[in-house]
Amino acid sequence: MPDGLSVSVESLVPRKGRGAVTNPPIRFESTAREAFDDGWGSLADFSDLPPLPTTLLRERSRSAMAWNESPDLGFDRSLNSYRGCEHGCIYCYARPSHAYVGYSPGLDFETKLLFKPDLPSLLEKELCKPGYVAKPVALGANTDPYQPIERTLLITRQILEVLERFAHPVTIVTKSAGVLRDIDILARLAQRNLVHVCLSVTTLDPALARRMEPRAASPARRLAALRSLAAAGIPTGVLAAPMIPGLNDAELERILAASLEAGATRAGYVLLRLPHEVAGLFEAWLKTHMPDRAARVLALVRETRAGALYRSSFGERQTGTGPYADLLAARFRQAATRMGLAGTNARSQPLDCSQFAPPTTATAPRQLALL
Repeated sequence: MPDGLSVSVESLVPRKGRGAVTNPPIRFESTAREAFDDGWGSLADFSDLPPLPTTLLRERSRSAMAWNESPDLGFDRSLNSYRGCEHGCIYCYARPSHAYVGYSPGLDFETKLLFKPDLPSLLEKELCKPGYVAKPVALGANTDPYQPIERTLLITRQILEVLERFAHPVTIVTKSAGVLRDIDILARLAQRNLVHVCLSVTTLDPALARRMEPRAASPARRLAALRSLAAAGIPTGVLAAPMIPGLNDAELERILAASLEAGATRAGYVLLRLPHEVAGLFEAWLKTHMPDRAARVLALVRETRAGALYRSSFGERQTGTGPYADLLAARFRQAATRMGLAGTNARSQPLDCSQFAPPTTATAPRQLALL
């Protein structure tokens, strides 16, 4: 069997510890490969494949911050230490971005990870630029800053060290209890009103979480992380995201209540987003793991997206439209109000940007003087 076909066939089989069950072609390429059963049981030969290894690839960055003008977001700048994410969340809206660097948004997204070791030094240079105006910078806007490879690469911690040195405000969203490793820096930032941390909790059902988010922390560990952060005086919140109609949306109030008990003071939610290849990946995952309810879930998703699986318009991509989406929004508002949970938007609880202080001339990087 040719190597190219072998790879394509393997990509159709669920792999232990991975979220995607397919590895779709890159939409920017002119050719694509498709698995084909020739009648000799060729697909069955791959029914017991070993776990896929994780490959790390170094990426040279030109700049540290990514900027946006989206009215749906509470920040205009973000830092992304990694491309791809080993957590393997099947619903991740960032999956299509892997196609920009020549990899599939499917299994490649969770097994071929690009890391940016020069990001902390680039950040320091950008913060030293004349005229830079500090506003909260988001960590975790694209992929998780505390995914498993961060344990050894330490890029996120180095970024936090730079931000602390400059007294720069930062917000963090993660699914990982690994955020507790940096609780020393976060506690110091919190004392100066320079940090907010949100834990994303999709479900309280550990079995469902393991299938949807195979390498993310369990729901119990995320709640425990919230509790530890709150005990350290760090402002914490919960992001109930994504809410998937017919799958986990019934848990919304229970997620908020459990997070409140753990010490969260803020809350938000996001409706399932299925841009580009994510729609096909999610549909394949549903039919593989939950064939009895796949059609119902997809029908409900379309009900919140004007008949499509996704609409990207500002003002509706985060919350959807229609009666089902409106009911979800009303449930969230009612529960958050009853529990006294503020919004997660940075504008609702502003961080202190006035403390931002670039290094003095004596300590800032300098060009060599001409002789």
